[in-house]
Amino acid sequence: MSAGNAPSDLAEWARGCCAIARTAGNAIMKVYAGEFAVERKDDNSPLTAADLAAHRAIVDGLHVLTPQIPVLSEESAVQADWDERRRWARYWLVDPLDGTREFVKRNGEFTVNIALIHGHHPVLGVVFAPALDELYWAWRGGHAYMANPGQSEKVDLRTRPRGEPLLVAGSRSHADPRLSAALAVLGTYELKPLGSSLKFCRTARGEVDLYIRFGPTSEWDTAAGQCVLEQAGGSVTDMAGVPLRYNAKESLLNTDFLAFGDTAVDWAGLFRGAAAHA
Repeated sequence: MSAGNAPSDLAEWARGCCAIARTAGNAIMKVYAGEFAVERKDDNSPLTAADLAAHRAIVDGLHVLTPQIPVLSEESAVQADWDERRRWARYWLVDPLDGTREFVKRNGEFTVNIALIHGHHPVLGVVFAPALDELYWAWRGGHAYMANPGQSEKVDLRTRPRGEPLLVAGSRSHADPRLSAALAVLGTYELKPLGSSLKFCRTARGEVDLYIRFGPTSEWDTAAGQCVLEQAGGSVTDMAGVPLRYNAKESLLNTDFLAFGDTAVDWAGLFRGAAAHA
């Protein structure tokens, strides 16, 4: 790990990002408490005043915390192009409001995601669910933690061995017919719909075994949750079993992926074998 990315630096930055995430969460909840308009972005995804308020709070906070490190946020008015991004050794990757559809539905399952990417991998991740008051944070060389609602004591996170029945997290707002075919190879399972990065965090807590995602996601959707899950003992891979990488290509879209707690199970091989015999 290079100078300026030592565990002591990451631990300090993680504490700072937890405070920044709470500030962004407060801004989100002020909008959540009242009436708000919903706009549509070019990709038809929803946008609210809460997304923009959280974006401003995070970007301002990160510029104070680490003024030398660039920030890539979903809600940046102008995204850095590939020629610039490919030269970044490290950068902050931010989704100010992950799960805007859940925010609009007012079901509470939305999060603030802040990740530090170094060498194409997330080395720090903070996920905050302001409506649930659930805070998760992790850094490479440290561990993964959460703060329970209303409590100041942190809790160590640890994934669980594959359970029976298998508990599978599914997207609450993004159904895909391929999921049913994939789940058919698992035997007995229980599907638990969840929104936003909570799927990674609940897996890190040992409450879920597996999250399968078919269909497009962006890198800011997964980086913070991936760090939390990895540091709790799990992994996030593409369907070939290769860990997701960041800023390694021009597109900011992820491939289909698996997030799981028990790394002793060859999940990618399981699904690949099923596809070969389909």
